[in-house]
Amino acid sequence: MKLLKTQRDNEQDDVLETSMAMVASALSDPSRVSILCALMDGRAWTATELSVVAGIAASTTSGHLNRLLSNGLVICLTQGRHRYYSLAGHHIAELLENLMGVSMHPSKTHTSSTPVNLRYARTCYDHLAGELAVNIYEFMLREKWLAADGSELTLVGKMHFERMGILLDSHTRRKPCCPCLDWSERRFHLGGNAGSALFTFFLQKEWVTRTPGYREVNLTDSGKVAMYRLFELKIT
Repeated sequence: MKLLKTQRDNEQDDVLETSMAMVASALSDPSRVSILCALMDGRAWTATELSVVAGIAASTTSGHLNRLLSNGLVICLTQGRHRYYSLAGHHIAELLENLMGVSMHPSKTHTSSTPVNLRYARTCYDHLAGELAVNIYEFMLREKWLAADGSELTLVGKMHFERMGILLDSHTRRKPCCPCLDWSERRFHLGGNAGSALFTFFLQKEWVTRTPGYREVNLTDSGKVAMYRLFELKIT
């Protein structure tokens, strides 16, 4: 049996394909990619700050930001006389993280070129990424805190989150939790609502600190103790 597409189906396909091509084109410029990578720290930046990161003139940055805005990759918030730019949402961060993984050249023996400080712990928009995050995720799987496919917290996982005092947003449309492929480790870390809540909790407890203007995350001495107590991670 052969399925025939209607004219409307073809029109919808054309619109989707055109939209995908426009997003891909917006991602094709190295300067725009540098801007998006800077915004992966989950915070809002001014155009001037982004021009410094991308190493381009402010006037050029404005054009790049307009291109990213028109394709729904970033959003702009005006506060007083200042305009701040951030990623359009966690879904864009996940797209970029996956693209980073795809873009790294595979080899028989993979050796990451990611700087050591970023490889160990960094932000992936609003949740934790890097070796530390991957190890926490694997502990959660092993101890049955997560469903086998990482799509949700189990009753055991929810119980542990509640005991720690981690608040989950029950009203969000976001996925409760999901495996997010870590581009430097090539394994999964915890994303979704649970990943965001866990990272927020770490920050509130001052177990981790953020480096202003960078994606780098630092583990404090009290954080090292907590990682061992909660996730059996021995960190020297």
